[in-house]
Amino acid sequence: MADIKSPTLLYLKGFLMLAVGVLAAGLLIAEHADLKTVSLLAVSVWGFCRAYYFAFYVIEHYIDPGYRYAGLIAFFRRWWSRRPPS
Repeated sequence: MADIKSPTLLYLKGFLMLAVGVLAAGLLIAEHADLKTVSLLAVSVWGFCRAYYFAFYVIEHYIDPGYRYAGLIAFFRRWWSRRPPS
């Protein structure tokens, strides 16, 4: 499968991913509408966003500028292969 190169399709894909996230969060909050659930969901989303930022921006710009990751699976494969043997 080829990479998507059309800016319109990339924006559509981004919008659809945002819509999926908002819909899932909305349904979860509607089912369990309490402050604890909303707070834990917000912290979870924030934590995953920071981890994603670290995996792509921090690694590529500060730790290993010569390597570009194609996705999280490529990131974990490279990380796992560079670990020292135990």
